[in-house]
Amino acid sequence: MLARSHNLGAALLLAPLLLLLAVAYGIPFLGVMRWSFTLPEPGLAQYLTVFTDPLVQSVFVRTARICALVTVTAVAAAYAIAYVWVRGTPGQRLIAEYCILVPFWISVLTRAFGWVALLSNRGLINSWLQSLGILGEPLALVRNEFGVVVGMTHFLIPFAVFPVASAMRAVDERVLLAARGLGASRTRTFWSVFVPLTMSGIIGAALIVFVFALGFFVTPAILGGGRSVMVAELVYLRIFQSPDWGLGAAISVTLVLIVGLLTAALFRFLRFSQMAG
Repeated sequence: MLARSHNLGAALLLAPLLLLLAVAYGIPFLGVMRWSFTLPEPGLAQYLTVFTDPLVQSVFVRTARICALVTVTAVAAAYAIAYVWVRGTPGQRLIAEYCILVPFWISVLTRAFGWVALLSNRGLINSWLQSLGILGEPLALVRNEFGVVVGMTHFLIPFAVFPVASAMRAVDERVLLAARGLGASRTRTFWSVFVPLTMSGIIGAALIVFVFALGFFVTPAILGGGRSVMVAELVYLRIFQSPDWGLGAAISVTLVLIVGLLTAALFRFLRFSQMAG
């Protein structure tokens, strides 16, 4: 009886938030869905275009490829940072916390233009390499997929750290000591014991990064220079520049459904407390 009243109280506290989300997101989304079925004329033509048009398909494939690369690089970097944060010395932990928290205070627009300053043909990296005589011509580090992957990875690493660190903190130190006591080297203990025990955090971090990356707009638009268009930018182009509101809405709905499925998978592997560290 007490548990039931507690659940009822929690539901009543959440009701205003759910109502706000329904009004702020649900109603506009229903309007976008209506556009996808009615513009320029009623029917499923726009969804047929989404799944058959070579241009739209190429953008979805490019988005999936970039998101996969970003996921692998961001989770790998986050795992190293989380390892230092959880198991390093006090000084190392302080540096790791600085690397994790400071990026949250910098806007995505500032970071994107910062990478442009670093990676452009006259940027710091190319200028430095040319001044040392290592390069004769500047490397193409921006206005392509490489620049997009770098910028997105840099933005998403902190989000991947928290679930990985949470999984690492849950590892029983006695298990690692037992592995060492049975003759396993530090490397063998790490790869055969520690990494499998933190696999839930790795999977959760990968899903978080992939879901976030699917909806990126500012970073690919600036660092891709219009040459590496992703799904979110394609929606913008279809609605504001073509204009083709029906197709843009259909692409949006398809993207939301994909994100919804991935989010459902995320909550199968990860609790909210793990995402919060």
